[in-house]
Amino acid sequence: MRSPQIVLENLQRQSLKQDYRFERVYRNLYNPDFYLLAYQNLYANKGAMTPGVDGTTLDGTSLERIEFLIGSLKDHSYQPRPARRCYIPKKSGKGRRPLGIQGANDKLVQEVVRLLLESIYEPTFLESSHGFRPGRSCHTALAHMQRSFTGVRWFVEGDIKAYFGAPG
Repeated sequence: MRSPQIVLENLQRQSLKQDYRFERVYRNLYNPDFYLLAYQNLYANKGAMTPGVDGTTLDGTSLERIEFLIGSLKDHSYQPRPARRCYIPKKSGKGRRPLGIQGANDKLVQEVVRLLLESIYEPTFLESSHGFRPGRSCHTALAHMQRSFTGVRWFVEGDIKAYFGAPG
């Protein structure tokens, strides 16, 4: 199996070619080294040891677990589980926001897919794009606006209440 770093660099390089077609990217889901990299990215996060809906955590992740996961992807028996929904306090102290907590296997698969998709699409985004990108946030967007929109006197910011919450 090829090193995940080399695969990701190659995907990134190919993404800059207008006429390149990505084929069989899913094969990388069968590479155990990708799951080890995903685990390395996830284990230090504060929520990594929070049990998901299936009660599993990333604690105790092993090559056996990774091989089982890869086997279930190969034979198409892998089924992601629904996230466990909980509500945490907002930073403002006013109200609570929903949070979905996935099981450990789902976190690993999601991180591998994120690595693959990010390496393909990240190089093609405009510099002015700030949403859900590595090293970018609403703060970098505001700094960009401050540098670029020098003739503007005011902006209107909006928030859609409970947009991702339950209907009703």
